[in-house]
Amino acid sequence: MYGRSSMWLTAVMAVTALASAGGQVKKDSMGSGMGMASGKPMGAMDRDAAEYTIVYKSMWMPASHPFEYPSASLVSGPHFSGIIGAAHNASYAIFKPGAMPTPGLERLSEQGKHSPLDEEITAAVKAGNAASLFASGPLKDFKDSLVVVFRVDPKHPMVSFVAMIAPSPDWFAGAADVSLWENGQWVGSRTIQVYAYDSGGDDGATYKAADVDNNPKKPTTQAMTRHFAPNGTAIPVAMVTITRK
Repeated sequence: MYGRSSMWLTAVMAVTALASAGGQVKKDSMGSGMGMASGKPMGAMDRDAAEYTIVYKSMWMPASHPFEYPSASLVSGPHFSGIIGAAHNASYAIFKPGAMPTPGLERLSEQGKHSPLDEEITAAVKAGNAASLFASGPLKDFKDSLVVVFRVDPKHPMVSFVAMIAPSPDWFAGAADVSLWENGQWVGSRTIQVYAYDSGGDDGATYKAADVDNNPKKPTTQAMTRHFAPNGTAIPVAMVTITRK
């Protein structure tokens, strides 16, 4: 039901480990293949493209999310599958509450696999609706963070990303349509509280529920069970900072 490892996307990706307070930062960077032309004035480059760093930090902890919190183990302990996302325009969405899950989102949320979601994003790039794809490996030690570098441009000023909450039947963490263009310029940074969602692909109601596929599929919704909203109010499962380089 849950991903034991997430698929590494190797195109132009470099992985490094950086020391940070309280743990380590795991860095995954993936160029968009849309480098800025040399010799342009700084203002022109700012209008053309911008490079950002995502830092993904877990807030999914036993103290904040106590209901049925998974026990620690090497295989099935609490972890995130690794994020996968894209810079894109308004014509593309990795997920949208109220919409049916794509096959890629469903598999990501149920198994933690980046395929075929990576193929869906690649198709959006070819169609002109996305500028770049980025991805990381899993986050298993919550003292660590994940770091991913990506690029946006004026035709693709938004970013969306998802990661499986594992173990789970079909729950994922994600943020959609985060705009990085504001008042005629690229923003310096954004801080986002990331919440849990139910993709709609499975009917399981507990972290380690048996595989019970929905047929037909249900729309994606924000997860409001006691696992993620213990007092009726949703609690973030991750904190993300997006900072311009």
